[in-house]
Amino acid sequence: MSTDLKRPPRRMPGWAKAVTALVVVLAVLFAGIRLAVLPGVKDLLGTETHDRSGPALLKSIDDMSRYDAASGNFQVVVDLEKDAKYLPDALRGTRTLYVGAGTVEAYVDLGRVGDKDVTVDKDRTSATLRLPHARLGKPALDADHSYAVSKQRGLLDRLGDLFSDNPDSEHAVQKLAVTHIGEAAKDSGLTARAESNTTDMLEGLLHSLGFKDVHVSYG
Repeated sequence: MSTDLKRPPRRMPGWAKAVTALVVVLAVLFAGIRLAVLPGVKDLLGTETHDRSGPALLKSIDDMSRYDAASGNFQVVVDLEKDAKYLPDALRGTRTLYVGAGTVEAYVDLGRVGDKDVTVDKDRTSATLRLPHARLGKPALDADHSYAVSKQRGLLDRLGDLFSDNPDSEHAVQKLAVTHIGEAAKDSGLTARAESNTTDMLEGLLHSLGFKDVHVSYG
C-alpha cells in the first residue's frame, strides 16, 4: 500500500521577493507614464486646487490724514550666499539669485498741520500754509513681479529640504529686497516730488475757492 506524502510548499527566498517587488513597482510606474500620455487621461489624472481659507478678519481701522503725493517703482537683484565655515559649498551652503520688484509711497501728513500753520488774510484772497516735510512709506514688495532666478544648495541643504515644512522659503531674500528698495527710495528724490505735487494740489484747490495768492512751505 502506497501513501502520497504531501510536500510542504516551498517558500520564496528573500532576494526573490525583493526582485518581484521591484518589478511590480517598475511596472506600475511604467503604466502610469503610459496612461499620462494617452489622450484624455491627463485630465482624468490631473489635480484640482481648492481654496479652503477662512474669511478675512478685520483687526482695526485707522483714519488716514496723509496725502499720498508720489509713488516710486523699484527693482533690485539680490544675490544672497550663505557658506559654512569649515565645509565646501558643494556640501553645505546656499546661494539664491532673486529679482525683487516693489513700490514706495511718498506722502505729506496733513494731520500734523495746526491752526498756527495756516494763515488767511481778512479778505480771504491770500493764504499761507506751512506743512511738514514729505515722508516715505514702507516698501511694498510686488509678489507678481518678483521671482527667484536661481537657487544653489549644498548636498546637506538639499537633504534637509526633504524634512523641512517649507523648503522653498524665500523669506530671507524677500526681506533683503525690501531693505534695498527702501534704501534706494531715500536717494531717489521721491520726497521732493511729493512736496511739489502737494503744492500743486493745494494751490489748485485754494485757487478754485477764490484765493488769488497761495504760498506753501515745508519744514
